[in-house]
Amino acid sequence: MSLKTADDKILFWGCFIALIATAFGFIIRAMIIGDWAAEFNLTPTQQGEIFGVGLWPFAISIVLFSLIIDKVGYKVAMIFGFICHVLSMIITITAKGYDQLYWGMFIVALGNGTVEAYINPVVATIFSKDKTKWLNILHAGWPSGFVLGGMLTIMLGGLGVASWKLKILLLAIPTVIYFLMLIGRTFPVNERVAAGGSYRDMLREVGGVGVFIIAWMVIAELSRVFQIGMDPVKTGAIAALVVGVAFGVAVRSAGRVLYIFLLLIMILLATTELGVDSWVTELMRPAMGKFSPWLLVYTSAIMTGLRFCAGPIVHKLSPLGTLALCAALAAGGLVALSAASTAGMIMLAATLYAAGKTFFWPTTLGVVSEQFPRGGALTLNAMGGVGMLGVGVLGAMMLGNIQDRTIDTALASRDGAMHAQVTVAKQGLLGEYRAVDQERVAAIDPAAQAVVKDVQDGSKKTALKEVALLPAIMFVCYLVLIGYFKGRGGYKPVELGSN
Repeated sequence: MSLKTADDKILFWGCFIALIATAFGFIIRAMIIGDWAAEFNLTPTQQGEIFGVGLWPFAISIVLFSLIIDKVGYKVAMIFGFICHVLSMIITITAKGYDQLYWGMFIVALGNGTVEAYINPVVATIFSKDKTKWLNILHAGWPSGFVLGGMLTIMLGGLGVASWKLKILLLAIPTVIYFLMLIGRTFPVNERVAAGGSYRDMLREVGGVGVFIIAWMVIAELSRVFQIGMDPVKTGAIAALVVGVAFGVAVRSAGRVLYIFLLLIMILLATTELGVDSWVTELMRPAMGKFSPWLLVYTSAIMTGLRFCAGPIVHKLSPLGTLALCAALAAGGLVALSAASTAGMIMLAATLYAAGKTFFWPTTLGVVSEQFPRGGALTLNAMGGVGMLGVGVLGAMMLGNIQDRTIDTALASRDGAMHAQVTVAKQGLLGEYRAVDQERVAAIDPAAQAVVKDVQDGSKKTALKEVALLPAIMFVCYLVLIGYFKGRGGYKPVELGSN
């Protein structure tokens, strides 16, 4: 692995560490969500909402900065992301309940989106002839952050540090490092801008349909948070339709069909990877106990090593072949995880799942960068934004909601009276549901508490089994794309200036 100049080296590794910072926030949140649930009496769906808000606002900042980043510059985006990371730590460690946790995660997600708004186009520009390989190496920073942040969090617990607030402050380590590395750098000019591509052509690649998809999820979630309208999903759809049509008419484009197809796949992809990663520590706790946090560290270590080896693998299989193989492995791994009951079987299943999810995100970004260079930073970053929206607004919440609904049904069938005693009605983006209230559970006798715990533990495996359907659908989609490119003479990167 070689970098062009000393400045390129500092830029690349500064971007790498900035991505590590975004991963620190994710892994620490995943490991302390149980502490938050216990301290603030959060239901699984509420935990899913906190996971989600730590993801979907990413799309707001990554898309907005992508629209203006060529004007304001990458350094401005870097400084804004740094401010968000610092502010989120302050809000979170002073939180007194669900609302403050929610907004602390909202701000960290804005910072994370801003980070990716500049690191992806910077690396794609520096390595314009080998984008997929270097984007995979860059995104080794994500699982690297999981490994480092996870190990530090676990070590603090092992040293007797019970306070989740001190664990949140671990985010300051990579945040300060990337800021110091990048603040004095000269960032490159985007590939699209250097080639003289027009701003309108960039917008046309996404088009009205692409904007509709992005706006629908953002507006639906904001409608739920601020209680605007009776049905956030319908409110979001109507408002997004207006925005999407207006945008499409203004730029005279509905968007590239291939790009829209990849956007939709990205929702499934992000939920398969990040949605499960958000929940896996808690989902595997019944089987692994206090060792469950190590599972995410283990799968992340596998991903880190494989992403550094992405070049030969992608060259051998092609980007789409790599994605198809990954989808098949991820589906098998999730089904195996849902059925595993011993530590050995869990580790084997986790290895399969880790290998599967390794190349999803960066290889998709590589495909987008290679097929839509006229879209510049916007097409590249909107893809990541839609992924975060999908898992943040729907995916993480869906996994929590699956658990709540499974628990609700199982408790009602086993003991109707106890079910009525320990559950309460809740309202979320996915509709009304009933959830176990831990304060009510604490008030019942130990035998009944054991029944509730048994049902809750069983619901976790159900969630993993159901989400395995997503990579199975992705596998079929990638086969369709492989067939499409085969009919066009094979997969080839698009060069700016070509027809």
